[in-house]
Amino acid sequence: MVIETPTDNNATSDAKNDLTIQVNQVSKNFGRRRGVQNITFNIQKGEVVGFLGPNGAGKTTTMRLLTSFYTPDTGSILINKIDAQEHDIITRSSIGYLPENNPLYADLLVSEYLEFVADLRGMTGSERRDNLERTIEEVGISEHYYLPINQLSKGYRQRVGLAQAILHRPTILIMDEPTEGLDPNQRITIRDTIKSLGKDRTVLLSTHVMQEVETTCERVIVISNGQLVADKPVKDILKDTAGLQIIHIELEGNEIETNLRKLPNIESIERGDSEGARKKYTISTSGDKDLRPDIFNLAKKQNWVLWELREGRARLEEVFHSLTSNPTDLKE
Repeated sequence: MVIETPTDNNATSDAKNDLTIQVNQVSKNFGRRRGVQNITFNIQKGEVVGFLGPNGAGKTTTMRLLTSFYTPDTGSILINKIDAQEHDIITRSSIGYLPENNPLYADLLVSEYLEFVADLRGMTGSERRDNLERTIEEVGISEHYYLPINQLSKGYRQRVGLAQAILHRPTILIMDEPTEGLDPNQRITIRDTIKSLGKDRTVLLSTHVMQEVETTCERVIVISNGQLVADKPVKDILKDTAGLQIIHIELEGNEIETNLRKLPNIESIERGDSEGARKKYTISTSGDKDLRPDIFNLAKKQNWVLWELREGRARLEEVFHSLTSNPTDLKE
């Protein structure tokens, strides 16, 4: 993977000095099953990066490699420029990790659990006291601090999970599906918390919620079948994904969907809300040809009433589907 850097030598040197995660040609297999294969990417200090891929693509394997839960078969991982295989105790201390299942001791009070985590992290004295106070405030659990964890909502349990991940003030925060199972209001709250935590940390966020990536992350890394298929800023991956066009139409007529599907390069047709006889569709197409003239001519031929025909911005869902159903090398 080639990383675009400024031409100024001093700027290039500064960018290299700011790297907190460096993954170089890393592979990991589990018997005959491939986990990840020759993945390479770098993350700079202060970046909030979305990590996307279908189930089984290798996201969790990669996160476990970064946290030294797994050891690479080949390749190297540097955390703050320290080799994670040779000095895993040191590199682990730089990382806060919130796994997907967020394991908590449900019979403990929140306070007891975080005190226990502080013990495991070897924190004492003023550092322990200051870190606890700051963490409780950052994740917003002060009113629930003396409640049993098993009495908390799923949203507040996630906050407790975030608290344990940042209690030791790590420079890197890695989260695997942090909003999984939350209702929309809880998602917004946790999303806002993550954005706040990312102000002074490097954040790698795995999620299936595309809106979360668009609103929270600056950059996205996409993995499919154990291989990296994209690594770009979110705005660029939405703009530059070749051959993906979204078209919004509103029509009155008969056999609309049947005839639309006869057009070339139709990937999907999504039915929207109807207003009387008017039917709305969102069409995803592949290929370089703009299908709007074809749709217009088809409407004339079928005597449809055409109320709307416009190009829309590709949503991250469509981009994700395009990249992972037919992977293309978009690494940059």
